[in-house]
Amino acid sequence: MPRRAVNPAEMRAAVLEIGPWLRGDTVEKPSRTVLAAAVRLSARTLEQVAPGSSVEVRVPPFVAVQCIEGPRHTRGTPPNVVETDPRTWLLLVTGLIDFDEATQGGEVTVSGARAGEIAHWLPLLRV
Repeated sequence: MPRRAVNPAEMRAAVLEIGPWLRGDTVEKPSRTVLAAAVRLSARTLEQVAPGSSVEVRVPPFVAVQCIEGPRHTRGTPPNVVETDPRTWLLLVTGLIDFDEATQGGEVTVSGARAGEIAHWLPLLRV
């Protein structure tokens, strides 16, 4: 059963709600519920704008999505994986950090020849 499409206004509102924390204007971490909503909605937005199954994006503990057209994998660990923590993911989504810099700095783990292709789709929203 396909997922419900993400409402762009809902994703924008969820991410903007934690904007001050992402920019460092406040040190108070958002609640788990608020953080989870921003992460899930933004990752599922990527899944919608870059449909496919060749790259898996993981943001534990909240979400894993598959995106980008290409060869589909069905079992085991996919060959192309991008993994990061929730704050780094949201920094990428908002353009507050660059994908290549985050990868080189170790904040984002990338495996597989196609995983870096998600950089083309980021940021999803500017704050």
